[in-house]
Amino acid sequence: MIKVLFFAGYRERLGCDALELNTDATTIAALKAQLAERGDLWRQLLQDRKTHTAINQAIVTDPAAEIHPGDEVAFFPPVTGG
Repeated sequence: MIKVLFFAGYRERLGCDALELNTDATTIAALKAQLAERGDLWRQLLQDRKTHTAINQAIVTDPAAEIHPGDEVAFFPPVTGG
């Protein structure tokens, strides 16, 4: 099982802040593809190249980054500053 977290606008738009999933996905790309099957909004947000991802609170940029049972994966939009 992995824990998936959604932050900021993603949490608001999806109406979901966390999921616990039993999944066979072993990479971020596979996890995103699985979550995208939930509908158009999920697909749109998770397949946006600007989406930031963290595994166990460490930012990852490679969609082939491996995930393992017990990991925490977080998705969040790009941050803007002023």
